[in-house]
Amino acid sequence: MLRFTTAIVATFTLAPMAFAATEYPLTLTSCGHEVSFDKAPESVVSVGQSTTEILYMLGLADKVAGTALWINPVLPEFEEVDAGVERLSDNAPSFESVLEKRPGLVVTAYEWMIGPQGAVGTREMFDDAQIPSWIMPAECVGKDNTQSMDGERTVMFDTALLYQGIEELAAIFDVQDRGEELIADLKAREAAAVEQAQALNLPEDVSGVFWYSSADIGIDPYVAGVNAAPGWMLSKLGVQNVITSQEEWPTVGWETIARANPTFIVAAEMNRRRFPADDIEVKREFLTGDPVTSEMDAVQNDRILTMEANAMDPSVRSIFALEALSDSLAGFGLTQ
Repeated sequence: MLRFTTAIVATFTLAPMAFAATEYPLTLTSCGHEVSFDKAPESVVSVGQSTTEILYMLGLADKVAGTALWINPVLPEFEEVDAGVERLSDNAPSFESVLEKRPGLVVTAYEWMIGPQGAVGTREMFDDAQIPSWIMPAECVGKDNTQSMDGERTVMFDTALLYQGIEELAAIFDVQDRGEELIADLKAREAAAVEQAQALNLPEDVSGVFWYSSADIGIDPYVAGVNAAPGWMLSKLGVQNVITSQEEWPTVGWETIARANPTFIVAAEMNRRRFPADDIEVKREFLTGDPVTSEMDAVQNDRILTMEANAMDPSVRSIFALEALSDSLAGFGLTQ
């Protein structure tokens, strides 16, 4: 089983140009909910690894009063700053623990954390506490979260939504110069990753599947839907996703996946241990030992990759996971 990680090195050189300062009061619409700011927040609680790492990239680590919901280790370049930030919980923090930090803002990448049935709280609960709440645009634009926790994507994930989120966070904190530099760097790296991926010129019959986890190792796995971030990666590679559901992370039986016989499998690697299958070694043992999965071409030919779970959700890491994925696929000898 091949393994790759996504490394991001934030090295930005400020361009010799001026960016307009934020004009307060600033009002934004976040997942249909209006939020207003009279000034840049003095502190923020981030519920989710992806939003936390974006805040660090924007140079706002000193504003982060607490974090929660971590799946993978923090990016290496932020280990030192992250060590100085209180982790309220590795999973969903309590509403009370967030309030205790008295933040000027709470942010998240997931509506199931802060939303109508939010595991942390609802938007109204934070409004009542006079704490603005903001959610990454990728969580609700082109996505319906009313039917399931993970939601359905009616259109494929687009990195433009990631850049919109960075731009909005930069405006909230009045650091537009840092936001523009970060976005420009990410766009350049995305373009390079897409160019590299498309240069593989893979045959039309190459297909793949992304396995996030399973509630129990013997039952249907959570796999990436056609419009999820991994679906975006496959589309850039010119590869078919054997999963056609619009759900972000549907459960699909291994018998169904085996009949589709994907050319390769990408399995999520994470520190979380909510389910036994969160462990990458358990995933590996299942794939090679189960009588159904062990007969798939991807397993028989050792075309199994591991990817950091956080890169499978819409995040900065998704861009660099594409580059790493194309690197790994090049080693399989699948090109025409």
